[in-house]
Parts: sequence; C-alpha cells; structure tokens
Amino acid sequence: MRRYVSYSEEVKEAMKYGKPLVALESTIITYGMPYPENVKAAREVQQIIRENGAVPATIAIMDGKIKIGLSDEELESFGDSKGVIKASRRDISYLIATKKPGATTVAASMFFADLARIRVFTTGAIGGVHRGVEETLDISADLEEFALTSVAVVCSGAKSILDLGKTLEYMETKGVPVIGYRTNIFPAFYTRGSEHRVDYQVDDIELMAEMLRVKWNLGLEGSTIIANPIPEEYAMDQHYMDQLVSNALIEAKQLGISGKDLTPYMLKKVQQLTDGKSLEANIALVKSNAALAAKLAVSFNGN
Repeated sequence: MRRYVSYSEEVKEAMKYGKPLVALESTIITYGMPYPENVKAAREVQQIIRENGAVPATIAIMDGKIKIGLSDEELESFGDSKGVIKASRRDISYLIATKKPGATTVAASMFFADLARIRVFTTGAIGGVHRGVEETLDISADLEEFALTSVAVVCSGAKSILDLGKTLEYMETKGVPVIGYRTNIFPAFYTRGSEHRVDYQVDDIELMAEMLRVKWNLGLEGSTIIANPIPEEYAMDQHYMDQLVSNALIEAKQLGISGKDLTPYMLKKVQQLTDGKSLEANIALVKSNAALAAKLAVSFNGN
C-alpha cells in the first residue's frame, strides 16, 4: 500500500499519537467552488476541524499517489489546477497509473478514508438517485459506497437535484441508517427541509458516536449518514429552490449534460441564478458540517 498512498506530515503525526482524524473530499475544491474562493474555504474548513479538536485529512490523487492530507502548497496548487478529473471508484486505477490529478468524490474519498482507518468523513451533500432514473438509470456511486464502507458521513442531506425519496429508499434497502442531527427532517443541501424524514433524530454527539461503535462492533459494515441541516441564517427557501433546480435540470437535459458533468454544471448554474447566494450557502454548510464531524471524531476516538 505504501507504493500508492502518501500521508501529509500532519496526518502522520495524528496517526502516530492516536489523534482523531476527519476526512475531506477534494471535488468540493475543484468542482464545488471557483478559484480562489475554493482554496480559501478549504483552508477555513481545515482550521475549523483543528479548532474542534481533530486533524483534517483532505484527500486527492496527485502524481500517481493517493494523498491523505494536503500541505498548504499542495492545496493551493490543486485548487488552481486545470484539467483535474472528477474521480470516483471506477477512475482510481487509471488516474494512479497515468499520474493524472484526480479530485475525489464522496465515494472515492470514503474508500480512501477507510484504507487509512479514518472513521469520520465530512462533505457538503451526498449523491443519490437522480430524477428520471426510470429512463437514465443514473444512480450515484455514493450509494453503493455507503453499503460497503464503514465510515460515518456528515453532510447536509442530499443534493437538491436528486430524487430524495428514491435516494432514501435505496439507503434503506442497503441497510444504511440516516440520522438527523437535531432534526427529524431530511435536509436538501441549500434548504433545511424536504418532504422526507430521517430514520432517527439524535441531538447528542456522544450518542451518535456510541451508535457507530455498536454498529461496527457487531460487524454491521457500511456507513451511517448524519444529516446536519444548513445553518438557518444561510438556508434558502425550499419552494424557490425546487423551482429553480427543476428549470435548470430541464435546461441541462436540453444541452445533453448528464452523468458526472451534471453536478458541476448545476452548481454553477444555481450560483448564477441566485446571484452568488448559493455559493455563500454552500460554504456555510460545509463549515457547519466540518465542526460537527470534528466533534464526532473526538467523541468516537475517546472510547
């Protein structure tokens, strides 16, 4: 494994002394936000994790290596790079063999976090079952990874471009519990609410950590989704966002945009249509999720 995996000095030290770690994806840097806001936000998110007692481990593929933790220089270089490939499970071997840069998705980041024995991962929102799946069969690789990989996923629910009901049904079939942190409603990325409920509302971080221990100690492999709604002051109106996203999806279909290109297109389109408010919301929820993930990692690591 040493041939393929490289750890930052900060992550190495954390592993040596048994400090709690939080894994972070890198698609949010290259595809979720424009430069230089992406690098600024990534640094702020990492600092939030440190301030809450854990060590950040941003994951990416660079120079034929799986990077577990990026130095400040690597983060800057990665955030300003062109032609970085969006890397899910299927892309890993190609990118490492060709030494091309890859921004790891939720699925790939979870896989690498598990390799590094990091049990808590944070992101903005998860992928899932896309609208119109009956015609396209477009289902995110994230959902299969949740069933396979024993990593807790702290997020603000699922992306609003998805069919939330089918996404939750898929996770139920795969035995993936969905916990709402201080809410019984499943959030939808930019909005705090949706028409769907979580499996369990849990208000106490210690209890969440204990649920993870019980699950994995019993050999119940797979993830637990921890849905943390966007902070109220940054939340957007649910009806307004539903309409906006629906119109943008129609336009994307007319342009023939689908698959891994759809999410980056939608993020950019929604940012334009909301005059940048969606970007502010995205940054706010990622920071909120990072703080919760760090507290969970500290609690999980303590016993």
